[in-house]
Amino acid sequence: MNHSQPSTPRASASREPLLPALMTATGVSGVIDAVSYLGLGHVFTANMTGNVVILGFAAAGTPGFSTLGSLVSLAAFLVGAGIAGRLDVAMGSGASHRRLRWVLAAEMVLLATATAVAFATSHAVTALIALTALAMGLRNGTVRKLAVPDVTTTVLTLTLTGLASDSRPAGGTNPRAGRRLASVLAMLAGAFGGALLVRHVGLGWPLLASTIGTAVAALLVPRRTTST
Repeated sequence: MNHSQPSTPRASASREPLLPALMTATGVSGVIDAVSYLGLGHVFTANMTGNVVILGFAAAGTPGFSTLGSLVSLAAFLVGAGIAGRLDVAMGSGASHRRLRWVLAAEMVLLATATAVAFATSHAVTALIALTALAMGLRNGTVRKLAVPDVTTTVLTLTLTGLASDSRPAGGTNPRAGRRLASVLAMLAGAFGGALLVRHVGLGWPLLASTIGTAVAALLVPRRTTST
């Protein structure tokens, strides 16, 4: 039975070809969080740090926040991450490219389903939360197993910390600054575009954009599988 091992310099280098796909997926995360926060009752379905904080707000009875929505998001995300873990065990770490491609394809199907639901009805908030959180959990669990430095696709806290703490003014050598900055800009662009779409055309179109973005990310995963 194969289990993922901690990332080594050789393993990290072998996953450099995955960066275009992962940066595209990071942009999709920005769109998804724009959809979920602005259109699904102030929950996050990609950023679970924010969602846990929001759950605390909701549990305290703060107006405008939903305990049910936050719990559904958290539960669906955990299910998706758990499935990602099982896939890693079943396929082994040497199948990293193929596994990521399959997971992105599954994410695309889930987001396409969410898109269809959003276009069909405006009364399926819980279903949309569950579908998008499941997709994000599945992807986030997979990306975590890949252990590409500074690329998580859903959160930026450590990335921003690295940009500051490893910078030249802080006495560092600024390693992977370009990658870190690209992650920040990708999520910012996704959130910006997603917010504009939610505000002006509703939920269906940004979810469709997320579906297309995920399809592009899957196509950007190299066909070659590198053993690690």
